Amino acid sequence: MIGIVVVSHSAKVAEGVKEMADQMSQGRVPIAAAGGVDDQTLGTNAERIFAALQSAYSPDGVLVLMDLGSAVMSAQMAIEMMAPEQQAKIQMTDAPLVEGAIVAAVEASLGRTLEEVKKAAEAASTMRKIL
Repeated sequence: MIGIVVVSHSAKVAEGVKEMADQMSQGRVPIAAAGGVDDQTLGTNAERIFAALQSAYSPDGVLVLMDLGSAVMSAQMAIEMMAPEQQAKIQMTDAPLVEGAIVAAVEASLGRTLEEVKKAAEAASTMRKIL
């Protein structure tokens, strides 16, 4: 089953998105949150992201969702810390953090491939809210 890593500059945001995605996938998907430099400081931390990647890693793949620019750089550094055979099974996406993580978790819980999960997460950017 595909794993998911949620990367945010805020530990609270990452944990909140993880909580929502866990509930929507009924806890069937390995989801890890990596937010903040530490629990109190905004920013990103490649070592925290690396630990999250290890926690959510699956031979089926891992999808990484990020919030802002430097989260991309930190996630890239963390992926480079993984073993080469693991790196090949990790994909980053520019899907919206909240909607993308929820859609990805639901799709992963249905046994979709990494490519299918990524495509669905990215399609979340076109989801409309009814006003």
